[in-house]
Amino acid sequence: MIKLTLLHPLQSIPVRSWTFEDEEVVCIGRSTESHVVLFSAVVSRRHIELRRSGKNWELINLGTNGTYLDGQPIASIPIVDGLIVHLARSGPKIQINFVPNPPSVQVEKINVSPRDTKAIYAPLEVAQVVTIPIPEETEIGISKEEDDLTEAENNRDYAAE
Repeated sequence: MIKLTLLHPLQSIPVRSWTFEDEEVVCIGRSTESHVVLFSAVVSRRHIELRRSGKNWELINLGTNGTYLDGQPIASIPIVDGLIVHLARSGPKIQINFVPNPPSVQVEKINVSPRDTKAIYAPLEVAQVVTIPIPEETEIGISKEEDDLTEAENNRDYAAE
């Protein structure tokens, strides 16, 4: 996966970012048909292309005002992680990073059937099925001691106190 970050022109802090997982070519420019659209007078409609070749990426300058790396104009360069380029001398700065693809998680449906429960979706590695016995209605109630206390409270004469 490749991540593009637009950097603030003075402070080099991230302003906006885009990630691309499956694209073979990523276009950056002023055209609304580009993958990354930058509205700047010095940016060409199709300013640069990032092209994947196997596991490697290449940056190709297509812009009239050029693309610069460390103040030097470039036509085409292999992309390394953390690369920062200027689109035109005074144009936007783009940082390019490689981000590992997040591991895919398999989720499986687990049906649980006591009373009014629903299906639970969980990753297989994380799911734990625990059976909790639910007492029958005849088993639910209060103990003899609780029943005696409740009866005593109900029969107590509070008016006499």
